[in-house]
Amino acid sequence: MTQSKLIDLRSDTVTRPTHAMRKAMANAEVGDDVYREDPTVNALEQRAAEIFGREAALFVPTGTMGNQIAIRLHTRPGQEIITESRSHILDWEMATTAVFSGCLVRAVYAERGILTWRDIEPVIYAKGNFRAPTGLIELENTANLAGGSVIPMPVIEEIWANAKERGLPVHLDGARIFNAATALHLDVKAMTRGCDTVMFCLSKGLCAPVGSMLVGSAELMAEARILRKALGGGMRQAGILAAAGLIALEEMPQRLHEDHANAKLIATSLTQSDFVELDLSTVETNIIIFKLKPPVSAAKVVAAAKIRNLFISTVGSDSIRVVTHNDATRDDCEHAAQIINQEIVNSISK
Repeated sequence: MTQSKLIDLRSDTVTRPTHAMRKAMANAEVGDDVYREDPTVNALEQRAAEIFGREAALFVPTGTMGNQIAIRLHTRPGQEIITESRSHILDWEMATTAVFSGCLVRAVYAERGILTWRDIEPVIYAKGNFRAPTGLIELENTANLAGGSVIPMPVIEEIWANAKERGLPVHLDGARIFNAATALHLDVKAMTRGCDTVMFCLSKGLCAPVGSMLVGSAELMAEARILRKALGGGMRQAGILAAAGLIALEEMPQRLHEDHANAKLIATSLTQSDFVELDLSTVETNIIIFKLKPPVSAAKVVAAAKIRNLFISTVGSDSIRVVTHNDATRDDCEHAAQIINQEIVNSISK
């Protein structure tokens, strides 16, 4: 029996570097980046700063490191950080906010993972004798565990204006900001202009093998470079990685609409099932999170799909996450939808 092709839709982190990236990596001009002598890293940082309209940028190994450096830049120990209750810094960054910055996360649930000023304002606390003061507002765009939702511009503009009035910095976890920009047909400079710092990933939908960027003012990025070293992020001849990052930054955003179309394709197919709860209007980018009605078990559907060489993941006890990306063709996505629908039916009949 012929083994079917493996289709991995657990995350866009599973993407492999393109042929052009591999070639660029093999031929990259390198130097010691800790000495600021790697020309390819320098070129990547300069280009990232230009695209986001910032004075400077910093290449970091991971998005987590970029976020945590930004948090440390903007806060002091004993302060609170306001973020959405499903945010990456809260759920997936190993409590580093507490360990490295000495701060507490003030988690606020928001519809579809999108914080508004109405959500934020009631939990802002000034410096005083009874409460930890607010030091930072942290936003996520797109909102990963809320199904890749995109922050509408009027919502984030209101946050920027009010945060500035209160003297509060805003950091954006823009791991998938290019997906958000694709969905809104805007450029990332306009979408992030009011944030003090922005982190974005090169290694998700943009397909680089490793790396993220942190952008901001020259003063902040100079301090960020010191903090990167403190976290073990001085990577020496990192131009081999930055070469792939340059291609990710320049070429890959132009194809993200394909991933969004494939996500909508899968979602449309899934909504045909009576056992799936999914509002198609919420599938804005490349992430689908859908809920299964009893007696269907999310864990059993995921396990059965894996046997058939489709990798997807559970979110909580009753939901499944599917993420489209460059390594999954439209045919792959059509086949994935068929498998999921079949295994939903199979789980009922067993």
